[in-house]
Amino acid sequence: MGSSARDHLGLKGPLPHLVDRYEEREGQLAMAEAVERALDEDRILLCEAATGTGKTLGYLVPALLSGRRVVVATASRALQDQIYFKDLPLAREVTGVGVSATLVKGLGNYLCRRRFELFRDGPTTAGQRGRDALPVVQTWVGETERGDVSELSSLPEQHPIWAAVTSSSETRLGSRCPHHERCFVTQLKRRAETSTLLVVNHHLLLADLAIRGEHPARVLPDYDAVIIDEAHKLEDVATDFFGLRVTSRHVERLLDEAERVAPEDAPLATVARKEAEALFGALNLALGRDDRRPWPPDAWTASTQGRYFALDDALAALASRVSSRAGSEEPSLSGALQLDAGVVSMRLSGVRQSLADLVEPDAHQVVYLAREAAGRGVALTSRPVHVGPLLGERLFDRGPATVLCSASLTAEGRFDFLRSRLGLDEPRELPVDELKLDSPFDHRHQALLYTPTDLPAVDDPDFVTAATERLTALVDLTPGGAFVLCTSNRSLKGFARALAGAGLDRPLLVQGQAPKATLLKTFRDERDAVLVATMSFWEGVDVPGPALRLVVIDRIPFAVPTDPVVAARAAALQAAGRVPFKDDALPRAALVLKQGYGRLVRHRDDVGVVAIFDRRVATRNYGAVLIESLPPARQTRDLGDVEAFWRDVTGT
Repeated sequence: MGSSARDHLGLKGPLPHLVDRYEEREGQLAMAEAVERALDEDRILLCEAATGTGKTLGYLVPALLSGRRVVVATASRALQDQIYFKDLPLAREVTGVGVSATLVKGLGNYLCRRRFELFRDGPTTAGQRGRDALPVVQTWVGETERGDVSELSSLPEQHPIWAAVTSSSETRLGSRCPHHERCFVTQLKRRAETSTLLVVNHHLLLADLAIRGEHPARVLPDYDAVIIDEAHKLEDVATDFFGLRVTSRHVERLLDEAERVAPEDAPLATVARKEAEALFGALNLALGRDDRRPWPPDAWTASTQGRYFALDDALAALASRVSSRAGSEEPSLSGALQLDAGVVSMRLSGVRQSLADLVEPDAHQVVYLAREAAGRGVALTSRPVHVGPLLGERLFDRGPATVLCSASLTAEGRFDFLRSRLGLDEPRELPVDELKLDSPFDHRHQALLYTPTDLPAVDDPDFVTAATERLTALVDLTPGGAFVLCTSNRSLKGFARALAGAGLDRPLLVQGQAPKATLLKTFRDERDAVLVATMSFWEGVDVPGPALRLVVIDRIPFAVPTDPVVAARAAALQAAGRVPFKDDALPRAALVLKQGYGRLVRHRDDVGVVAIFDRRVATRNYGAVLIESLPPARQTRDLGDVEAFWRDVTGT
């Protein structure tokens, strides 16, 4: 390597000429050096880079200079777009290295030409809304080069037409498809094969790790190094990814597809639908009023088992018959329908296998029932209790240099919790380095942490009423906007109702009223709004300046102890002689709390108040652990100090 990342990012490099009001950041330089070493020497790096460090350039610049093929994996599609379209062009200017790069999203983000033609020319299950959107999509298909559905901003992500016309692993036909050469996914894969830098999301990286092995199958081209941004989310994404999930709606849609490609076999599909309704109806009754409930196999009644076997037999018969259609030479069956019949047959067999694995799960999996969103059915789900061994086997022990970075990786200033959850507390093939970079901001002068002790306990029926009164007082004192971050939908609804009746003289925004991006734009534009939201607003949200001056957190974000996955993790820790609260619940809450706090001070000029209404932060011994994990702001329990803080800030 010629010049180092520090040379390019420091005062003598090009960055001061490319960025207005540039200030050298020692934390960014230290991070770039550590990333550079990890890539050069094939090491694993854990790097907590607090907000303001310049984390993205801190890993992109050494990645571009390394001369290696690097996969950058982040948490969401929005962050992928930000890295690829905003940060990467700047990194290229800084380094002067014209590295080829490709933005790679999951298959469901790309239009499938074959499925679109079937939708356009045939009957649809997407309803009238899907049919109404057809002209808009038709025009876009004639113009797009990448086929990324996010380009069509006039249609929301959840519009029913997308489920009918986008690609998926279950519907791709590969070279057998008549559109293979013009396929957006085929073209994407070819671009990726010739690129040195790939920008993906966590789910796509895990999909690649899951299928690599003795056989040549892969999702991504071979790579030399992995940089995992927002790495605090990796365990949760991996827990979902390495599990199984079969839903009543999924089975219903699959049977609809079977009837479409093989209408002569509708009687068999009807039988399967009847058996599916019987099984999932029984599971729905077992779920009762709960959103989630453990479902160990030995708790299955003879009646429920009978329904499962009846559904399995019906799906097997239908899959066999549809498969025979795929190989038929009947002139009445078009080539497209034959290809679709083959895909549907494989999907039917896949559902059978998933159900079988759920009935007799691996010993390290927890099985539970879950209600689908908006009460649209029930899901039978399994999740691994601990993903550390899986990540160790599939990622850390396979040899590529790996960087894991985020603004929130430590609890009490240590990486111990993250190491234990990701399997890095065990000896690994590659050496593991740690780097913790504190915030460059002056939190003691820019922020005040308010932790009142005079509010009711969070489980007291009067908590929301009293907390709303205190929130209203804080809002009245605050010269700017406010986030009210809730730990549950129930809490969100309670605060939203209470604030609506509190006579606020500010705009009140509530998550769910509009898409997230729309709410954030309105919030920024209003500059004095109050936004009530849940976990999706605790991270990945950047509102600099006076539009956000107050962040209120309703309670300590402890995971629900009765959640099946949480309970299974606790049982496993207890069996190993450890203390579940101390070793899992508390550090996990500390990381989430740090993310919530991090919404406030995003830039050197930001000032404001973070209020935590859960009195346990100030009254329980473990509250000190939570406070120690946050940036070192001034602290108070007195509302009068909040008023004095704002007088100092505003000069009034």
